[in-house]
Amino acid sequence: MAEIVIKTENLSFTYDDNEDAEKIPVLENFDIEIEKGTFVALLGHNGSGKSTLAKLFNLVLTPTSGNLYLFGKKIDENEITDDELYEIRRRVGMVFQNPDNQLVATIVEEDVAFGPENLGVSPAEIRERVDKALSLVGMKKYARHSPHQLSGGQKQRVAIAGIIACNPDIIIFDESTAMLDPVGRSEVMDTIEKLNREYGTTVILITHYMEEAIDADRVIVMDDGKVIMDGVPKEIFSRVKELKEHGLDVPQATELAYELKEAGMPLTDGILSREELAGQLMALFTDEK
Repeated sequence: MAEIVIKTENLSFTYDDNEDAEKIPVLENFDIEIEKGTFVALLGHNGSGKSTLAKLFNLVLTPTSGNLYLFGKKIDENEITDDELYEIRRRVGMVFQNPDNQLVATIVEEDVAFGPENLGVSPAEIRERVDKALSLVGMKKYARHSPHQLSGGQKQRVAIAGIIACNPDIIIFDESTAMLDPVGRSEVMDTIEKLNREYGTTVILITHYMEEAIDADRVIVMDDGKVIMDGVPKEIFSRVKELKEHGLDVPQATELAYELKEAGMPLTDGILSREELAGQLMALFTDEK
């Protein structure tokens, strides 16, 4: 049985920064389990609670009520020590939208070294971690470059390398491709998939780009702080009408296949890629000859 690295029970969270406003929960009675080594895509429109959930997993926020377990340990803000908090935040890394907000040094390798230095890692091990992290994200040849002279996708890969160098067990990507062009998005997604498939890193990807969720092991769809769908990509994206009712899109190939099927073409549900759609269309046209 796979290890459960994140678990919530009746988890709720309400922001209390405005005392005069009605307190509306951002998350309410939220139950979820995430297994070690899985690639989970978290979908939902703005305000559905995705980023708040990510901040709870990283202990930037703590639950208003309910239970949160990280790596089998129940999190109690009244009992957790500073050292335990520090260690959990190391083990649950986060990569945000704007890479410029995560770049702190004037040289790429110094930026990647920043996290391990603050963890008290020895200089020799920092050198090893930096080289390994930059190689993993395909940025080793830029080690002596200035981060601010890089493209958006390259900057984001440097930001990811900085998280990798801290040896996290889980990395949460909070719309990390939102500010990138298609080439940059592709570079970052290749890195994310490599981290998960080759190195076994547990990945939680929050995204508005449905194509990025195609290769996930699991897709979770949120709305109003609750889980409304949870399954493999083919299952979730076969529910086109339901997703649209919740203000969400589907991958372009899925959308076209859905429209063609509505028009009477005998296509299967849950087509995810252009290659899969092309294959089914080719088979149909070949059979007609």
